[in-house]
Amino acid sequence: MTITRRNILASAGATVASALLSRTAFAQSFPFTPNQRYPDPAVQILDPSFAKYRLYSSTVEQVSTGMRWAEGPAYFPEGGYLLFSDIPNNRIMKFDEKTNQTSVFRANANYANGNARDRQGRLVTCEHSVTRRITRTEKDGKITVLADKFEGKRLNAPNDIVVKSDDSIWFTDPIFGINGEWEGKKEKPEQAATNVYRIAKDGKITAVLTDVVNPNGLAFSPDEKKLYVVEWKGTPNRSIWSYDVGADGTLGGKTKLIDAADQGSIDGFRVDRDGNLWCGWGSNGALQAEPSDVGGRKVFQLKGKSEDLDGVMVFSPAGKVLAFIRLPERCANLTFGGPKNNRLYMASCHSVYALYVEAHGAV
Repeated sequence: MTITRRNILASAGATVASALLSRTAFAQSFPFTPNQRYPDPAVQILDPSFAKYRLYSSTVEQVSTGMRWAEGPAYFPEGGYLLFSDIPNNRIMKFDEKTNQTSVFRANANYANGNARDRQGRLVTCEHSVTRRITRTEKDGKITVLADKFEGKRLNAPNDIVVKSDDSIWFTDPIFGINGEWEGKKEKPEQAATNVYRIAKDGKITAVLTDVVNPNGLAFSPDEKKLYVVEWKGTPNRSIWSYDVGADGTLGGKTKLIDAADQGSIDGFRVDRDGNLWCGWGSNGALQAEPSDVGGRKVFQLKGKSEDLDGVMVFSPAGKVLAFIRLPERCANLTFGGPKNNRLYMASCHSVYALYVEAHGAV
């Protein structure tokens, strides 16, 4: 081919378009400029003990954008990629670390929400609506249904999921995926409560918690002697409860570990090897009791400002706040990944952000 200015411009345009399309998923994409200075002011140390986890020369990066509601990130070290859900668009996405490209891993994903990697490297997924089940994707791509009913009645809307070292699978089952049309199909719940379930290695399903109002994120402590569960409502604020885990999988010793107060919203979270809880954070949408004047209209505004709440809040194993990672979007869920398990991936509304830290995921 003869090299001309037109060829060069066309090639450059195609390259730029390809780069842009690799990072977007054809929905709502937003520009993001990382901070050029070290340390990144987005990492706010609220207790001096967190300083050892901050990498001085690391900044928050936007690795993917173009989703409508990014959720359920799960990292697969064998392939060096991250899978995450885009719930309203009914798909699971894949971010490849080697190419920095994002692609559709699975369309028509039954409004998948939470995802996890099991101990054999397989994907386990909470199909949030329509099918309302827990599935496992085998190495050959076939899908195995692990749970879709409890005591003969359909599950509500499986939300988040974690795999214990004994190969048992634990998941939450609120009603979010069936109480409207945005994250699935509106349907009436069949279960009398919103439970937390355990699927034993032999496939037996047990409701381990039946008194939590719309349980959401969940995770184990590094020694698996504690299970942490987010309660969406009923406390009255969003909270994380801590439970003692028995050798037989039963739970006891309920203690409130974290209370998000009347403005914050805890969603998904992960635990690092030291037992710290890294929690997706943002506004809970609560309104002020009285309206204020905005352009001549009486408007009920949010309690607090979203821009002051959006990000990741880090707590010690005792529930003490340690740090806040400020993001331009509300963080729904997160996970540790990367070759050294020290890259924090944060699924945040329309985008996925990443930050290298001096902490490592416990699982």
